[in-house]
Amino acid sequence: MPLSDAACRNAKAGDKPRKLSDGGGLFLLVQPTGGKLWRLAYRFQLKQKTLAFGAFPAVGLKDARLLRQGAKELLAKGLDPAQQKKIAKREAQLEASNTLEMVAEEWFDARKHAWTPGYSDRIWRRLQSDVLDVIGSRPINAIEPPELLQVIRAIERRGAVVLAKRILQVTGQVFRFAIASGRAARDPSQDLRGALRSAGSTKHRASLKAGELPGFLRSLEQYRGERATALALKLIVHTFLRTAEVRFGQWQEFEGLDGDSPLWRIPAYRMKTRNEHLIPLTPQVTAILSELKQLAGTNRHILPAPAKDGVISQNTLIYALYRMGYHSRATVHGFRGTASTILNEHGFNRDWIERQLAHTERSDVRAAYNTAEWLADRRKMLIWWSKYLDTAREQGAADLQAIF
Repeated sequence: MPLSDAACRNAKAGDKPRKLSDGGGLFLLVQPTGGKLWRLAYRFQLKQKTLAFGAFPAVGLKDARLLRQGAKELLAKGLDPAQQKKIAKREAQLEASNTLEMVAEEWFDARKHAWTPGYSDRIWRRLQSDVLDVIGSRPINAIEPPELLQVIRAIERRGAVVLAKRILQVTGQVFRFAIASGRAARDPSQDLRGALRSAGSTKHRASLKAGELPGFLRSLEQYRGERATALALKLIVHTFLRTAEVRFGQWQEFEGLDGDSPLWRIPAYRMKTRNEHLIPLTPQVTAILSELKQLAGTNRHILPAPAKDGVISQNTLIYALYRMGYHSRATVHGFRGTASTILNEHGFNRDWIERQLAHTERSDVRAAYNTAEWLADRRKMLIWWSKYLDTAREQGAADLQAIF
């Protein structure tokens, strides 16, 4: 006779374990201690076996019958319910241990050595704050496109439309890493193509025109903040390097500072293009470095952080521009555009300019040239550029146009 809820609740413990049958192999095992356990007796490959379904009342009579039905269906397919339960348990444990954050950490550890320190730091901070802090504890194989879209939409609502697209691309790389390593079956970021807001037209970073350089250079000369910050800005203006390339500079990278052909040899791992970059140094630049050396002392970095280990933050230079009154009028990166425009307008070889900017070559022919092949030409160009900057600061825009 089938059991009822009341019969299960009222079953009394005895001196020995006793079974209350519900039919079809399902029974409630009442222990002498008072515990009531669901069990299913079945045969598989001529062997008598028992499957546990949990304890009553946590597992009610209705739930126990559904579990019995599921076991019977597996037996009909020639599968052992107990073995399938073990497989499901292992898969659940594996899924729980393969969270998005755990896989992301593995992916990052495998990739970060190919990036500059500044770039890798930005990638991880963005991924952590915008994605992992929200859904990082979720099993990576359980994350569906709508859940990921909700995360990306939150970034868009801050107005960071371009960043949202970049975060989605990075997250997609993590999912594909999980697929390759057997922790995920698909990449949900692929289903979000076309679902993100358009970033609109590209906005180029603000840069100064030639006529604005004299006023800026004079303001920089009078800067009342940290001296190292002003020198760092001067260094960027004279060499038009990227902010991170200057911030993480080390004294061991310089050659022949006291000679006739001083050189800054930036290793490939610090460059965005992953190619070693050689920068000829003008007398003005070596003077800047000499002053920075006095400030840095024995520190291996040319721009050490004043109050902690490491280097100055990526915001130090842009905040200096703000204090000088150049908010929205100039960016640190914009000096690269200023230099490129002026040098092109004065007829300098485009190859020399592009090489100095460390831009990725757009053709196999250009990429075939050796970096040092234009080194002497770039040195002449940079000597001209440093003199141009000195003239701009000392004599102003009118004389600058007349002289150059």
